[in-house]
Amino acid sequence: VQLQASGGGLVQAGGSLRLSCAASGRTFSSETIGWFRQAPGKEREFVAAIRWGSRTTYYADSVKGRFSISRDSARNTVTLQMNSLKPEDTASYYCAGGRGIITSSTSLAASYSYWGQGTQVTVSS
Repeated sequence: VQLQASGGGLVQAGGSLRLSCAASGRTFSSETIGWFRQAPGKEREFVAAIRWGSRTTYYADSVKGRFSISRDSARNTVTLQMNSLKPEDTASYYCAGGRGIITSSTSLAASYSYWGQGTQVTVSS
């Protein structure tokens, strides 16, 4: 399975961006797809995740109410809509996928089996 992340860019604080994670090599059915981010000098942190089958979503507290994750089965794609962006959202954003991830582990990077390349999001103040 290969994941391709796209949609990053430069935006002013308060603006919006939409990130996409497209999959090839497998049609998603029971996966959990997550977004993580990593800023320079910081550890990779969980942003959001969605269970493909049930569409159950999970969010980090820092993005609740501002970010929204969804999936499109026809396009085998997961989208992260990011609104009300803040300078502290600046990071490289990565999508990742895995199967059999229990709820308590959805925020753990080690739970995911495959990763896409990062897409850079820069929010200016």
